[in-house]
Amino acid sequence: MKLTETEAKFAEIIWENAPLKSTELVRICERILGWKKSTTYTVLRQLCERGIFQNVDTVVSARMSREEFYGQQGRQLVKQAFHGSLPKFLSAFIGQEKMSDAEVEELKALIESHRE
Repeated sequence: MKLTETEAKFAEIIWENAPLKSTELVRICERILGWKKSTTYTVLRQLCERGIFQNVDTVVSARMSREEFYGQQGRQLVKQAFHGSLPKFLSAFIGQEKMSDAEVEELKALIESHRE
């Protein structure tokens, strides 16, 4: 499940403001994105159908947080592009960059917290 650039901007608006009334979302999207009411409701419906957001009794909220959504994207990337190998992904991601001692320690702690 990927977001287009426009959908990502829309999703960020919701993640930053949720929960919010759908009428407020329309006002924000008109101001920030230049969208008409119908465009906002169309894109909202599409993202609700994909399970990212929900619109219940005119209140829009996230069914999936920004972190959950992009975490899922990252896991799909590792699975598809790196045959599920997190070390290969990290090697490609870091490339020739050097990491600070603090970054190295943070990664070590993260790895330890997920050890079986």
